[in-house]
Amino acid sequence: MKLVAISGGIGSGKSVVSHLLTLLGYSVYDCDSRAKLLMNRSEDVKRELREAFGDDVITHQGMVNRDVLSKIIFGNAEALKTVNSIVHPRVVAEIMSLAGKCNDEYFFFETALPQESGLDKLADAVWLVTAPVEKRIERVIKRSGLTREQVMARIASQDYSNIKNNRVEYIINDENKSLTNQLLTLLTKSL
Repeated sequence: MKLVAISGGIGSGKSVVSHLLTLLGYSVYDCDSRAKLLMNRSEDVKRELREAFGDDVITHQGMVNRDVLSKIIFGNAEALKTVNSIVHPRVVAEIMSLAGKCNDEYFFFETALPQESGLDKLADAVWLVTAPVEKRIERVIKRSGLTREQVMARIASQDYSNIKNNRVEYIINDENKSLTNQLLTLLTKSL
């Protein structure tokens, strides 16, 4: 079985690619949603976040306060590194556990920043989804209500130049090329 990371910046279309792969019958692990789930379900994670950032990061209902945590980590590399050191090892363990139980030819995992989590080293290949910047900005504004400046700041904070996997292949999501055809081509290639 091959482990394939599906990655790309905000608004690039990595979730669309993941959805298409799911429709094609493949298992796709969404690192972002699973990390959020782990953060809210794991008492150990919540305890470590509280120890690192204070009581305000956990709501009275016992859930991670995403707004508070986002304000702490956005633009603060050390705080982000701390959160990642708490959450990423658990995500990696879950991926390895699920992939070990999978009998498919491929196991996919969607991750925004594979190099920060070390998932680029775990993957046999990285499929980097790209799209023109203006298209990405338009998509994110439409779905999230963020301002152009906020989207640009998020795009600027994502760097893919240091992915440590020499098996990076590109999927172009610019609406001028069929994503399905691109995926089928990559699936038929020998990894």
